[in-house]
Amino acid sequence: MSAANQMARALLITYDLKTPGRIYKPFYDALKDEANWWHYLSSTWIVITEKDPQEMHTILGQHLSINDSILIVEVTVGTYWGFLAKDAWDWIEEHTGWSRS
Repeated sequence: MSAANQMARALLITYDLKTPGRIYKPFYDALKDEANWWHYLSSTWIVITEKDPQEMHTILGQHLSINDSILIVEVTVGTYWGFLAKDAWDWIEEHTGWSRS
């Protein structure tokens, strides 16, 4: 892996888990294995990691079924907007350097 690939990046991970009776704890545990993560919306996480989207998909995908959907996007744009609690905005700004300007 090159030095450029080892830099921390922000990945936006969103999903629909649709398999009744499936135990998704290993999926959530894999997300929480990353040192810095944000999870204020039910099916959306921001993970600060050295992994790229494909690497993260390989890790998370093994815990999903064919009925499930997942989207992993590296977020490089530093502006955003939305309606969230103050502590959600505080985490985003502290860990990503993004701003709502």
